[in-house]
Amino acid sequence: MIVAPGVYDGISAHLAKRTGHSAAYLTGAGVAAAGFGLPDIGLVTQTEMVERARTAVRALGDVPLLADADTGYGAPINVIRTVREYEDAGVAAIQLEDQAFPKRCGHLTDKELVSADDFLRTLGAALDARTDDGMLVIARTDARGPLGLDEAIRRANRYAAAGADILFVEAPRAPRRSSRSPPRSTRRCCSTSSSAA
Repeated sequence: MIVAPGVYDGISAHLAKRTGHSAAYLTGAGVAAAGFGLPDIGLVTQTEMVERARTAVRALGDVPLLADADTGYGAPINVIRTVREYEDAGVAAIQLEDQAFPKRCGHLTDKELVSADDFLRTLGAALDARTDDGMLVIARTDARGPLGLDEAIRRANRYAAAGADILFVEAPRAPRRSSRSPPRSTRRCCSTSSSAA
């Protein structure tokens, strides 16, 4: 398992490198909140995210950066430009999600999805737009919350068949609700940075 901490600026990227991580994740929620004081509801633009990606790539040096690309920032023609801009910034991978625009942070409720067919057009545009076969495309489905785990798995399987390099099922488990505080743990806990996406 690779732990890729969420980064959102040059300082956080330098910290990820200095602490010996083998990858980092440019978090859309982190960029929105720390960079612009905004919630992660589709307010940060593609050009703003690409500029943050470029800064993080420079700070990380040889540590690969996975970058949140939200819904691709528009129709398939916009996705083509998104892929090319992120590729030019030097990212190792981009993550695209099957939410409708404007999207919401994966941990928020009331997410609206596009159809799987619509997302396959987005995914196809991204895969075709790559000029660097080394840049990976991560297909993320947010179907777990609004449509259930079975639909999320169906979508993930379709995205895999279409050529996605990596699959991401957002919120694979429903959070447990408790009225009492969780017990303290002496174990150190790690999570993937994509939880901040």
